[in-house]
Amino acid sequence: MITLLAARIRMLIGWRDSENGQALIEYSLIMCLIVIVVLVTLIVLGNQVRNTYCNIQGAVVSA
Repeated sequence: MITLLAARIRMLIGWRDSENGQALIEYSLIMCLIVIVVLVTLIVLGNQVRNTYCNIQGAVVSA
């Protein structure tokens, strides 16, 4: 019981000193920024993208 408790305390202390959580949060924020940029781009260029896909679809169907 004491050994298990000591192991958990060491694990918690290791987490506090570790920078893995910070890196994970930084990568998550970068991914959120990328998603926001992609969404804004699709909203702004949505009709042009839709027309392009329709043209490709029409070309494939008629071939």
